[in-house]
Amino acid sequence: MFEMSNLTAQKRLAASVLKCGQRKIWLDPNEMTEISQANSRQNIRKLVKSGLIFKKPQASHSRFRIREHAAAKRLGRHSGFGKRKGTAEARMPTSLLWMRHMRVLRNLLRRYREQNKIDRHMYHNLYLRSKGGSFKSKRVLMEHIHKVKAENARTTELKNQADAHRQRNKAARERRAERISAKRDALLNTE
Repeated sequence: MFEMSNLTAQKRLAASVLKCGQRKIWLDPNEMTEISQANSRQNIRKLVKSGLIFKKPQASHSRFRIREHAAAKRLGRHSGFGKRKGTAEARMPTSLLWMRHMRVLRNLLRRYREQNKIDRHMYHNLYLRSKGGSFKSKRVLMEHIHKVKAENARTTELKNQADAHRQRNKAARERRAERISAKRDALLNTE
């Protein structure tokens, strides 16, 4: 033990030679006498070359516990009241949530307009309604679009049917008027 404490100078020199801290220096416990004779940097270099002194490897900084903790957090653990520092607004701003919500709805509207699923008038109307918060989610907006389109199609169909009906009635009236006038002419001619 007395010899060990005697090697502080050698440890200091070895640390200087190997460019590391003294705690990283390993001295061979079986060769204490030989090491204790070394009193210069040159001698220390020789001992390093022969392997009696060497620099300990860097201790690994394990990430195992961090990875485990992160995996647990992904499952929703470690996020109770005791783990929270900021307010709910600071942790997830409502403005950010609103922006995300708007972007989703506007991207959908833009895509539908480009695919000609909706015309520009409908696009503008739904854009403003989205901004007003009429649609809770993308699904609700899509359902609304389908409903409006179905309604429009039904209205168009009914309008076409009414037009056709009107045309038929008009033609029938004309034919009837022609028949009546023909009968009248026939009656007048016979007299």
